[in-house]
Amino acid sequence: MTSLHIGIIGCGFAGLSSAKIFKTFGHTVTLFEKEGDVGGVWSASRRYPGLTTQNVRSTYALSDFPYPKDYPEWPSGEQVQKYLHSYCEKFSLLADIRFNHLVTSATQDEDGRWHVQVTDTHLNQTSDHVFDYLVICNGIFSQPTIPAFSGSKEFIKQGGKICHTSEFNNIDQAHGKHVAVVGYGKSSCDVAQAVSSVSASTTVVARSLIWKVPKKLFNALNYKYLLLTRLGEALFEYIVLRGAEAFLHGPGNRIRKSMLGQVQWVITKQCKLNELGLHPQKPFETIARSTVSLVTDGFFENIKKGTIKVAKNTSIKQLKMVDGKGQAELDNGDTIAADLIICGTGWHQSVPFLEPDMNAKINDDQGNFRLYRSMIPVGITNLAFNGYNSSFFSQLNCEIGALWIVDLISGKLELPHTTTQNQIIDERLAWMHKRTDGKHCKGTNIIPFSIHHIDELLMDMKLTLAPLTRFKQWLMPVNPGDFASATKKLLRRHQGS
Repeated sequence: MTSLHIGIIGCGFAGLSSAKIFKTFGHTVTLFEKEGDVGGVWSASRRYPGLTTQNVRSTYALSDFPYPKDYPEWPSGEQVQKYLHSYCEKFSLLADIRFNHLVTSATQDEDGRWHVQVTDTHLNQTSDHVFDYLVICNGIFSQPTIPAFSGSKEFIKQGGKICHTSEFNNIDQAHGKHVAVVGYGKSSCDVAQAVSSVSASTTVVARSLIWKVPKKLFNALNYKYLLLTRLGEALFEYIVLRGAEAFLHGPGNRIRKSMLGQVQWVITKQCKLNELGLHPQKPFETIARSTVSLVTDGFFENIKKGTIKVAKNTSIKQLKMVDGKGQAELDNGDTIAADLIICGTGWHQSVPFLEPDMNAKINDDQGNFRLYRSMIPVGITNLAFNGYNSSFFSQLNCEIGALWIVDLISGKLELPHTTTQNQIIDERLAWMHKRTDGKHCKGTNIIPFSIHHIDELLMDMKLTLAPLTRFKQWLMPVNPGDFASATKKLLRRHQGS
């Protein structure tokens, strides 16, 4: 096999699993990480108080590296970061990482190689690097988005504070403050729950309510048996329906709707949504339109106590200071006390270090990433994206994605004609737009179809799971270890050729 020097931007799950896979197949790698530690969203610089995984640890591990047995079922953000650091130690990756190195530009020569300019943010020194292949793993959660609130400049000037949940790293900042948390997703509710114990008041400002899934239904059945199985995915309509899925969305549709209806009933009763006035007033099936959010421990209980208030179906119209006290005027006419605004308002997906003409080839007019298999831009050589898909099994998508890139680099993986690639991208984007009402994170949201995406990548590589394993995954939560054999099989194939 021809050894390439591969540049990797980002050291979260995608960057680290890519580096490990590439080295396994004989390539050399250099990773650039703008922070001082590995982890991506789990980095110490980006963790908000109360951050935990959504997946249980048994489903959120890389295929050949399980979590320590003493970790809790839902590891904390700090524990995930330590896990990833241990992964680097286990597979000798730390020497390949340039910490505190911010990529400022990446340009491609006519020969296909990439020139990458990087700034050491500690030493304020710039360096240039040349790579045969470039893999972008900076992630879809790299640039926090904060709304442009009216009056925000004067609000901040007079002592108010506005930040994103990823920038809220010290709970002491909320001590004795009137806190408004914008958003109703997992990060917003996690932060609201955490600060409610130290703040003067905590109000969640929710433009719309979404369904939240308890970690344990009826405080007994782990939700992993509901959503982290092939059957769980099959309850929601994919682009193309085959086999059992075609039955569930055809002749068996009544059975499927009954199953979802029962789950909706359980969540409504368990979380007391009607009593609290927090029923989303839309079917549970709509969770497939955006991200799936778990119930934050203690969140609904504190709403019942009055410790946390929810201003629902509204948003902040204006921020202001009155006699040194912060206020947020809502568009429903109400006014709430607000000295500190914490925004769980999502992320902006972009690749700022690429030249405008290159970005124009990667994105369409609406800003959607046009990536075949969520991995490569059509017609651009020696460039791949990994981790550009929001999913339950994001770590497995990254790991199998790295194998897919290796197979592509080697010339073993045959891509369809560019016309077909574009047709598949068009079909996927149209499907995403329809099922999410246009809220598909610029084409990067594949929740809750993580296993479908992995299957597509494995199919391209002509790697299939054993029928018994697939059957087991229909009824039981997916075990990452089931996919460890994929690396071994592909390595044997490459070495044999």
